[in-house]
Amino acid sequence: MTVPQAVVLVLAAFLAGALNSVAGGGSFISFPTLIFTGVPAINANATNTVALWPGTVASAAAYGKELAVHRGVPVLAAVSLVGGVIGAELLLHTPPATFVHLIPWLLLAATLLFTFGGDLTRQLRARLTNSSGSAEPSLLGIALVQLVIAIYGGYFGGGIGILMLAALSVLGMANIHEMNAIKTVLASCINGVAVITFVIAGAIYWPQAIVMVVGAVAGGYGGARIARRLPPLLVRRFVIAVGFAMTLYFFIDG
Repeated sequence: MTVPQAVVLVLAAFLAGALNSVAGGGSFISFPTLIFTGVPAINANATNTVALWPGTVASAAAYGKELAVHRGVPVLAAVSLVGGVIGAELLLHTPPATFVHLIPWLLLAATLLFTFGGDLTRQLRARLTNSSGSAEPSLLGIALVQLVIAIYGGYFGGGIGILMLAALSVLGMANIHEMNAIKTVLASCINGVAVITFVIAGAIYWPQAIVMVVGAVAGGYGGARIARRLPPLLVRRFVIAVGFAMTLYFFIDG
């Protein structure tokens, strides 16, 4: 890793950490940057998870005032731990060539999910309300959904933020700051066990991971602190633009 590459990775991680704390989508920047600097795809995904995890934890700390205890959080956290391990193991057992071909499709799915996730959530809640007279499904149902999200998160992770916000919304939560706080806790569980799995497997490029941790922590904590001061629509549009640009690049390059 050269000095210019290290600088680029720090900047990418800082921006990714800030985006994750505000609107999500940070992996759209940090994951491709690792590939651009010469890290193989599966190792880039594993290293990206390690690099951004401390930033996620820092974001949760910054949202401490909004983090309230809810009935289902311990269950969802436990499910997230299990799913994160399953997803990470699936990644490690995916042939590198197969994962390379999956990258543009994974990015496309994550970008579309980020773009239209809010509308899908509102439609889902409306259907649940109309069909059952209640907007709150069973905790078991949400736990099963969270398990799928966690498996996907351990495997790739792009877009898990909006997926978890959707699940929390369906669960009946409405306060966006509380939802963001719980989302970051669940993401910390998913990525935390994935990090352990990747470390044990020796899949991490440590020099890149270490320099990115510095940027991600600074960006994650700082981004969460200023989250309420930024126009949400502007941030979302930026993330969407980056997501589609990276998707297009990997489709053309692949």
